[in-house]
Amino acid sequence: MLIGLVGKPNVGKSTFFRACTMANVDIGNRPFVTISPNNGIGYVKIDCIENEFKVKCNPQKGYCIDGKRFVPVELIDVAGLVEGASEGKGLGNQFLDDLSSADALIHVIDISGETDAEGNETRSYNPINDVQMLENELDLWYLGILKKVWKIFSRTLKNTKQDFAKAVANQFSGLKVRENDVKFVLLKNNFNTNKSSEWSDDELLKFSHALRHLTKPMIIVANKFDKKNSKANLENLKNAYPELIIVGCSSDFELALREAVNHNLIKYIPGNNDFDIIGNLNEKQKLGLENIRKFLKENGSTGVQEVLNKVVFDLLKYIAVFPASANKLTDSKGNILPDCFLLKNGSTALDFAFTIHSDLGNNFIKAINARTSKAVGKDYKLKHRDALEIVTR
Repeated sequence: MLIGLVGKPNVGKSTFFRACTMANVDIGNRPFVTISPNNGIGYVKIDCIENEFKVKCNPQKGYCIDGKRFVPVELIDVAGLVEGASEGKGLGNQFLDDLSSADALIHVIDISGETDAEGNETRSYNPINDVQMLENELDLWYLGILKKVWKIFSRTLKNTKQDFAKAVANQFSGLKVRENDVKFVLLKNNFNTNKSSEWSDDELLKFSHALRHLTKPMIIVANKFDKKNSKANLENLKNAYPELIIVGCSSDFELALREAVNHNLIKYIPGNNDFDIIGNLNEKQKLGLENIRKFLKENGSTGVQEVLNKVVFDLLKYIAVFPASANKLTDSKGNILPDCFLLKNGSTALDFAFTIHSDLGNNFIKAINARTSKAVGKDYKLKHRDALEIVTR
């Protein structure tokens, strides 16, 4: 799974990325600080099953704090996208290509309205413009890929009776578009493929928009929510785009908390609404942390962890599953509950076996529910936080 961070320059995208990953990236109050894409690991947060089994887990990937398991996901932070990116402005084509393998997108905007369309400091800018801009540029990105071959493509389909969905999926294969995705878009929007050669530019754009929304779903991060005017701007944005998931967020505050944890000044679990001071603080640090605490109490969290969880579990509809046996919770090296896997909702026990290792899938006999000790077959539909042992021949 790969999640792409997008947005115009200077909205705090790299700060958000660093708050998620603690990667050492350049952060600055100026446009186009990021040029080359940054890759890192963020984490989704779930309730670990360790307490149910009365053990303390030893994750091999990710970590666990006070019964909260953090499961890794890959993030990519690309350079800021501006209007005209789909036509190459600001090296836009290169930056869009960096997103081709992303399963979902996080659009970071400055909800305070203190950054203009080009990423320069300003006042009273309307953040709704940024959502409109990026929605349009991403649609034009898909449309550009389609129109490169459309005339020859549609004529060939008409003359040879090739399958439309399969042909379109092949054209978009580099963007992780599947044949079933195309079929879903065609059916939901009542596109007439028999007359595809007669589609107007508006119909091509409508098709590109629907395909892009399905295959690159996006969540909006209303960043800098700790600043003046942010609450009113957020309400206006939610009213303008009721169909989108929009989360108020302060990546500055989250990064400050995580750095304080690294310096042993506080105890803090990402996504929580409070923290405990455990180190010696100077007056400036005390004042800064109390300001953050006030924000947490008012909003429930900084929003950063909420965004990652919503992308994975709400937008992409994944679930977390543990390999575990009721009688043996350790791996060959003695690590307790070392693994936790993220799978698409609707995955089966056999899918889970193949996810762990191809040999387990190829030699699958049954799975055993670690909670009930009951056997389930290969078609058993996995549930969030299931714990299963795979039995092979």
